[in-house]
Amino acid sequence: MGRLHATSYQRLPSRFPELGIRPRLVVAADPIEENQQAAVEQFGVERAVASIEEVLADPEVEALSICAPNFLHRDFAVAAARAGKPFWIEKPMGVSAAQSREIHDAAATARGGAGVATAVGFNYRHAPAVAHLRAMIAEGRLGRITNVRCWLIADYASSPDGPLTWRYDRDKGGSGVIGDLLSHGADLVQHVTGQRLTEVTATSDTFIPERPLPTTVGVGHGGFEIGDERGPVQNEDWVAALGTLSGGAHATLESSRVARGHRSDYALEVFGTEGSARWSFTRMNEFEVMLGEGGTEHGFTTVLAAAGHGEYSRFQPSPGIPMSFDDLKTIEAAAFLSDVVHGTRLAPSAADGLSAAEICEAVVRSAASRAWESVPQT
Repeated sequence: MGRLHATSYQRLPSRFPELGIRPRLVVAADPIEENQQAAVEQFGVERAVASIEEVLADPEVEALSICAPNFLHRDFAVAAARAGKPFWIEKPMGVSAAQSREIHDAAATARGGAGVATAVGFNYRHAPAVAHLRAMIAEGRLGRITNVRCWLIADYASSPDGPLTWRYDRDKGGSGVIGDLLSHGADLVQHVTGQRLTEVTATSDTFIPERPLPTTVGVGHGGFEIGDERGPVQNEDWVAALGTLSGGAHATLESSRVARGHRSDYALEVFGTEGSARWSFTRMNEFEVMLGEGGTEHGFTTVLAAAGHGEYSRFQPSPGIPMSFDDLKTIEAAAFLSDVVHGTRLAPSAADGLSAAEICEAVVRSAASRAWESVPQT
């Protein structure tokens, strides 16, 4: 994600020229020497260091990206806020709702109470199709929203021989697929409908209870070698939840990291009294919509992304040409730096990150209690 943040900043002047922002990549922090070298030689960062303390002490650094493992997020973000530096952080913000609240509060009270701008990596909300569905709902074109389905199904952890990294450690990773993928679903549901999840009931399971211990350090999901020794997985592989929204609608959410064959099946369906709409990340550049009564043609119509749908026209010259995941992060980078420089409020913020964390924690509680759990409102 650090590499993707770097390239997103570099693309900003060509995609969002009206912002008048030309980011300078001053310094990258990484304890692995190979990554430091890549930051400078491959991604154009001026220099690389081993610790975030050196970054925060640098007077030339005006904002930063936090792309470290989950268990480092709280310490890095709070330190950045105390140094008065805005930050763009990947999700989940912390390994718990308590840590996420610490991050939120530190950002809100920084600079003598003025606060610092924040952004959280809820990248799927930036897809042009998703942005258009949100606008349709806000305009009332689907009528009263009755129910929503959202699922994020993947198989990145489906092999029982996948290494036991920090992601499977509850202290270091927090919850498993709940924090990793369901947090995106919670944010999408709230962002698109404009309603808050107020209560949830859920069940979860761990289908691969043990994994081999890694013998080498990797990056992200890969680059690890494993030995013969195995250790316990401490968080969940799969979760399903029902939720109640503040406007009276209902939500169904499901996530898995072990669903063989599903590389990144992330989807959202919204149903209303006047119509329905749906979007899938596997076909990111289109959406389906059904409005009113269609007679003998009753059913969904497929619409290809085009100018007028979110930020599509900044990236492609005509309808139907695919955008990429990288483009979504560029949109996120633009929102973050606009908030930093111009005082706008465009990016998904630490408040959104805290809201998702509270939902995820309520889901964890419900899976343990087998009961409905209230979601604290942030």
